[in-house]
Amino acid sequence: MIKFGTSGWRDIIAQGFTFEGVRIVSQAIVNQLKDQNNDNNIIIVGYDTRFMSEDFAKASAEVLAGNGYTIYFSKEDVPTPCISYEIIRTKALGGINITASHNPYNYNGLKFSPSWGGPALPETTQQIEKNVSDIQKNLSLIKKINFDDGIKSGIIKISDFKDNYLKRIAELIDFDVIKKSNIKVAVDVMHGAARGYLDKILNDYGIKNITINTSRDPYFNGHHPEPSSEFLGEIINLVKNKTCDMAIATDGDADRFGIVDICGEYISANDFLAVLLYHLVKNKNYKGVAARSVMTSSFIDAVAKSLGVDVRETPVGFKYIGDILVNEDLIVGGEESGGLTISGHVPEKDGILAVLLAVEVVAKFGKGIKEIIKDLKEKVGDFLTSRKNFRLEQKKMLELKEKLFKNPPKTFGNYKVKKLITIDGFKFIFDDDSWLGIRLSGTEPIVRCYVEAHDLKTLNELLILGEKEILN
Repeated sequence: MIKFGTSGWRDIIAQGFTFEGVRIVSQAIVNQLKDQNNDNNIIIVGYDTRFMSEDFAKASAEVLAGNGYTIYFSKEDVPTPCISYEIIRTKALGGINITASHNPYNYNGLKFSPSWGGPALPETTQQIEKNVSDIQKNLSLIKKINFDDGIKSGIIKISDFKDNYLKRIAELIDFDVIKKSNIKVAVDVMHGAARGYLDKILNDYGIKNITINTSRDPYFNGHHPEPSSEFLGEIINLVKNKTCDMAIATDGDADRFGIVDICGEYISANDFLAVLLYHLVKNKNYKGVAARSVMTSSFIDAVAKSLGVDVRETPVGFKYIGDILVNEDLIVGGEESGGLTISGHVPEKDGILAVLLAVEVVAKFGKGIKEIIKDLKEKVGDFLTSRKNFRLEQKKMLELKEKLFKNPPKTFGNYKVKKLITIDGFKFIFDDDSWLGIRLSGTEPIVRCYVEAHDLKTLNELLILGEKEILN
C-alpha cells in the first residue's frame, strides 16, 4: 500500500520503495495534474544523497516526460527548499523530490509539491492515493519514455537550481552584520543535500567556517541524517573547545535545522522560533502573524502576545504552515521538529535559511541565543518542553488511537484537563496551561508524547503520565 504521510510517501528501499512504486506514484501525480486543466507544462525533479536517489528520480522523470511534460531535472542532489523555490521562480506546474528527509539510511521517499511550492495538502494527496489504487490494477496506464531519449528530444532538461536559490537566500540574510561580527561557524551538512549550498554561501560572503561531512555517504555515517543533539557531537565539540563560536546543521534534504549556541548547548526549535519572531519584529520590522504546529511550544505565543502578534495553530505537517504563508502575511512559521520559513520565502521548511538566521541573530544581538532566551523568559514566563518516542506495533497503535478517540482522559493523575485539541493527535491542556500531547507518526510506526510545563517537577510528572497512557 502506498500512503502519503505528513510529508510525502516514504518506505524502506526495495521493500516498499521500488522503481515500480515510483512510476505508479508519478503517473498518479500526472493524472491529478491533468484534472486541474492547467496549461503550464513544466515539472521540477530533484533528488537527495540517498542510495540510488538519482535513479529513482530518473524513473519519475521518464513517466512525467512520457505524459508530455517538460522536465527540469537537477544536475546534482538538491535541497527540498531549493526545489520549492524553483517551482515558484519558473511558475512550474509542480515538483518532485526523491528524498526521505531525516529518516534512516534504508528509507527513501517522494515529496510532491504543487504549483504554489509547498507540500501537497491532504485533498491533493488523497486524490493521488486514489489514482495510485486505480493504476495498480492496470499498470498499462503508465506512460513513459527513455530518460536519454528525453534529453535528446529536449523534453528533459538537465538544470542547475543552485545560483537562483542562493541569490534569494542572500536577499533574506544580513551577511554584512554577520561578517562584521567576525563569527566563526562550525557546519555539519550530515552528508546531505545542503553540501555545496550552505558552505558555498558562507564562503562566498567571507564568513569563517569549518564545514564537515560534505561527502556523499548513503549510510549517513551510521546514524539518521537528523540534526538533533545526539548526532552533532563533532560540531558541538568544535564550539566547546573554542575552535568555533557556534554551530549549525541541516538534515538529509536540508529542510530541518539544528543550532548549537556559543556555550556549546543545543538550542531547540521550540525556543528558537520564539527568538526568531522577536528578532524579525524588533530588528527587521516584519509585520503579520506567526504560525506553529499544534505540538510546538507556546513560548512563541507568549512572545507574540508581548509584540501584539497573532498566532495560528495548525496540524502537524509544514503544508499547513505553508498554506498560511500563501494566504496571509506570515512573519515566521515553524514546527518543534526543526522546520521553519519566514515572510517573503517559500511555503516549505528551509533548514539552510533557518541556520543562517540563527547566525544572524547571534551577530545582531552580540550574544548567545541561550542568553536571549533567558531575557525573553524573564518577560513572558518559563516554558519547558520534552518529547519522547514510543515504537509500537501497528495493532497497538490502532488500539491506542481508538481508545483516545472514544474515551479521552479527563484527568492525568492530579492534572485536570481544561481543554482538548484534536486538530492533529490529542493535546490535553491543563488548568495551569501546561499540556500533554499524544500523536501517532504519519511516516513511522512511532507514537510521540509531547509535554510542556512551567516548572521541571510538572514536566517530569507529565512525561511519566503520558508514557503510562500510551503503554497501558
